Amino acid sequence: MKYNVVNKDNKIVNEIELDDSIFAQPIREDILSRVIAWQLARKQAGTHKTKEIAEVCGTGKKAYKQKGTGSARHGSRRAPQFRGGSVIFGPVVRSHEYDLQKKVRKLGLKVALSAKFSSGDLIVVDSVVMDQPKTKMAASSIPATQGSTALLIDDIAVDNNFRLAVSNLNTIDVLPQIGANVYDIMRKDKLILTVSAVKALEARLK
Repeated sequence: MKYNVVNKDNKIVNEIELDDSIFAQPIREDILSRVIAWQLARKQAGTHKTKEIAEVCGTGKKAYKQKGTGSARHGSRRAPQFRGGSVIFGPVVRSHEYDLQKKVRKLGLKVALSAKFSSGDLIVVDSVVMDQPKTKMAASSIPATQGSTALLIDDIAVDNNFRLAVSNLNTIDVLPQIGANVYDIMRKDKLILTVSAVKALEARLK
């Protein structure tokens, strides 16, 4: 299918053929949900930790004699029922990652691209190369994003001047096409792809 290519002034300068198998997928919310949950699980540090009874400071000496006190029998002051004692079944350092089939991850990226296309939030630009790393110039060269957040995806390497210029804009994120992912695409209002990024994504997802 044909799609318009715009320049930095938001004027149509060309057309590009988009692959239907990538940009015209049925919108599968279940696939998007699975892939986003998988991504967020991989991002968790898993460094939460509480002390078990062997790690709590304190003596292991029996607090008082076993019988004759009228109180319950205890063998350690480090037990969880005492103040400053251990935690039972508390969190331990671990990885939250789990496996997700490659075909599901690949389909998720196709569905995310299709979702932006079907909602009219996909913008294809000819280039984002800049002569100078000027934030004001970068803000004016990103078309149709006034008041919206956007993710811009370029080819293998993002132009360094452009990357530096948009680093001061908290509404714009920039990624190379190899870093394109469902979570970042779906959490932004607009998706901006360069022509070279479109071709690279189609080659990657076919």
